[in-house]
Amino acid sequence: MVVFVGAGPGAVDLITVRGQAFLKEADIVIYAGSLVNPELLKLCGPDCEIYNSAYMTLEEVIQVMEEGARKGKHVVRLHTGDPSLYGAIKEQTDILEEKGISYEICPGVSSFCGAAAALQAEYTLPGISQSVVITRMAGRTSVPEKESIQSLASHQATMVIFLSAGLLKELQQALIEGGYPEDTPAAIVYKATWEDEKVCRCKVCELYDTARKEQITKTALIIVGDILKGAYRRSELYNPSFSTAYRKAHVPYEKQTVKKERKEQESHG
Repeated sequence: MVVFVGAGPGAVDLITVRGQAFLKEADIVIYAGSLVNPELLKLCGPDCEIYNSAYMTLEEVIQVMEEGARKGKHVVRLHTGDPSLYGAIKEQTDILEEKGISYEICPGVSSFCGAAAALQAEYTLPGISQSVVITRMAGRTSVPEKESIQSLASHQATMVIFLSAGLLKELQQALIEGGYPEDTPAAIVYKATWEDEKVCRCKVCELYDTARKEQITKTALIIVGDILKGAYRRSELYNPSFSTAYRKAHVPYEKQTVKKERKEQESHG
């Protein structure tokens, strides 16, 4: 059996209880060495074979999985965050299916959740944005034309951008060309939930200069949208003037807007 486990965003205690149990039982672990916190490997037993996939090809990873599974060993493929986001697991599971090797997937906490926690932000604020676009800039890995940053930016929804910290000059330009006003609030969250986490708040037009000043070139998420501004409408679900299946409204209906001032920029480690 092969189990794909989401390691979480970085902090050791943010792996799921299920994922932790799989690591403790593992005979073989193949982990994404450039991204997964190596402290998690301390959960493995003393006889566990550990492979760093940063130095391996897909074929080499599959070979280790197959040899282990054929011998009845517990094999864990440890991915960063949640395997479903930029995890390249489909190409692995397809081959395992072709070879008749069973597998399962254990979800994990994505770094975009860790970034929201670091920002103390809610991505879906009433009256501001009810959609979250998770995407990346085209680089060495291409992006479909219909999913270009310019195209997605036209919606002006909350946007969380992965794998693009080294392309911030191009990203900044694309966001503005796509429709975000230059003064739209933005943030760069470096290594969310790790001990050296850093949060940098800025405007869209300041993304490149902010990253350069903070010397951030990788392992960071970019968050863009008015949800970082502070103002929003109170949720209807808990509004005393809004009826639900569990309680009746008891005051006249009234939309309420909440305003909360935020510092425009901050950094912390």
